Amino acid sequence: MSRLWSRFGVRALAVGLLVTGVAGGFYLESDRETQQRISDARLAAEAEQVELELLRQRRAEHQRMTVQRRTAEREATEKALATAKAEAAKAKRAEQVTQQKQQEAAARPPAATVPYTGEIPESCDEFSGNRAIGCALTLEKGWGLDQFACLNKLWNKESGWNHKAYNAASGATGIPQAVPGNKMSSAGADWQTNPATQIKWGLGYIKNRYSTPCGAWQQSQNAGYY
Repeated sequence: MSRLWSRFGVRALAVGLLVTGVAGGFYLESDRETQQRISDARLAAEAEQVELELLRQRRAEHQRMTVQRRTAEREATEKALATAKAEAAKAKRAEQVTQQKQQEAAARPPAATVPYTGEIPESCDEFSGNRAIGCALTLEKGWGLDQFACLNKLWNKESGWNHKAYNAASGATGIPQAVPGNKMSSAGADWQTNPATQIKWGLGYIKNRYSTPCGAWQQSQNAGYY
């Protein structure tokens, strides 16, 4: 009887140990899975944190670049406005000086016209280019070749008969050196490129202010401008 119980006891003990081992293995495996899940979650959280930091850095860099671009654009705009104001003020001062000189000249009693004693061309065929145009238009205006001789000297001095001439200091433009140049638009819309348009305007200006080209040349000799 005792042997039988002894065998049963050994078997029970073995079964108990087996069950305990299985249970222990189950819990061990479960613990490993839990630790793995915790580790995976930690890695995912760390990866997400790194990604958020990268996004934050990129956002900060984008904002910095945007601020720099807007600052550069604002500075460029302010510089352009300042330059435009300075140029406008310069042109206005030059025009005021010219107007003052013209008013002073108009206020002075007219000097006696000195007859032209220089060489007078025999015909307009002696000239070419813009001078030939000027000669023809002078005769068309009712003046003689003696008056064109004065005009030739005057505009040789002013512009060399260059219809593209421009004085940056005063804004004087074209063959007659009109100030400002767009005054010549009264003679034609092509005043910037057509020498004939510039000459027509210049002859009209001379006739209204000095009566003749020789009168304008005399003014230029006396005052340095006409």
